[in-house]
Amino acid sequence: MSTELSGKERVWLALHHQEADRVSICDGLWPNLMARWAEDEPVAFQSGTSPDDAFGYDMVHIRPDMTLRLPSATLEDTEEYTIIRDENGTTIKRWKDESFPGGPVEHTIRTRENWEEHKSALQWDSNRVDWDAARRTYEEGRSRGQFIVYSGAICWDAVIPIIGPETMLYALADDPEWVCDMFQTLTCLCLAGAEEMLSAGFDFDGAFFCNDMGHRSGTLFSPRQYDELFLPQDRQLCGFFQSHDMPVTLHSCGQVKRFVPKIIEGGYACLNPLEVKAGMDLVELKKTYGRDLAFMGGIDVRKLSDPDPRAIEEEIATKVPLAMQDGGYIYALDGPVTPNVSLERYLHSLDMVHRYGRYGA
Repeated sequence: MSTELSGKERVWLALHHQEADRVSICDGLWPNLMARWAEDEPVAFQSGTSPDDAFGYDMVHIRPDMTLRLPSATLEDTEEYTIIRDENGTTIKRWKDESFPGGPVEHTIRTRENWEEHKSALQWDSNRVDWDAARRTYEEGRSRGQFIVYSGAICWDAVIPIIGPETMLYALADDPEWVCDMFQTLTCLCLAGAEEMLSAGFDFDGAFFCNDMGHRSGTLFSPRQYDELFLPQDRQLCGFFQSHDMPVTLHSCGQVKRFVPKIIEGGYACLNPLEVKAGMDLVELKKTYGRDLAFMGGIDVRKLSDPDPRAIEEEIATKVPLAMQDGGYIYALDGPVTPNVSLERYLHSLDMVHRYGRYGA
């Protein structure tokens, strides 16, 4: 295909298992990495340049607010870290050295009784959308020709910021009815937001939901728990968006290979990010499930940090040509580009994608 397609067209074709001019590129960057690169490489692009404009990413996300909307506050601010209380009532410690991850310290909601007290706050209203910002993002995405997705967190990823992983794991074992209630409450909130934004003229091309269900060596819960608690939410969400001709991508970190048949059954069109360090093999998944599911990711982000630039080239050269056959693949690293990666090295990786990811070359 010699005609240069738009990002929207590329992603749409990939999600429908058809070949385009080349594979789509839908990477993610560590927070503030663009600003750092602009300081280090002012000739390359100006400060404030968006990744979409700088690198030609093909997908843009629009997310409503799905928090409890509790009052947020800064509790402590030192030279090394900041401690805040966020909109879910969760106390979070954030290190100012971005190479160190932060994390939750304490959760306001730790019991079912706490949940019942706050549950009514998770109702939809129009104030959950910053309409000016959303329309600006939408119009910019349309002007760039990007694939625009309605985006958010569901199930595990929606509830964990509210109650924390420890409480969730105990609830999975001791009170699955509570887990079901939390999942359903957030699913209804998500769908209500989509309905209002669609009615307001946001003609989304697809949907993209985060629900991390695995860790480095396996899944966080059993297939039985998936069938009972997660699969009904998947069917409800995917059914709604499919009725609007919007294919749905699932972002699920960790080793989730044994859940792939259930992900297909739930109605998802695409799976991301296929973490290499967790044993998710892009080429194997493509061979096994490529007729029923598209894939986004599967390129080891750690290769970008290798002293030898040939490491990332080999990663791309050995995976992308196989994954892109007959469509069904969107290029992405399996994690965000980290601060130890230079702009030069990242641009080299994109050059390799354009080299090895073109159809009919």
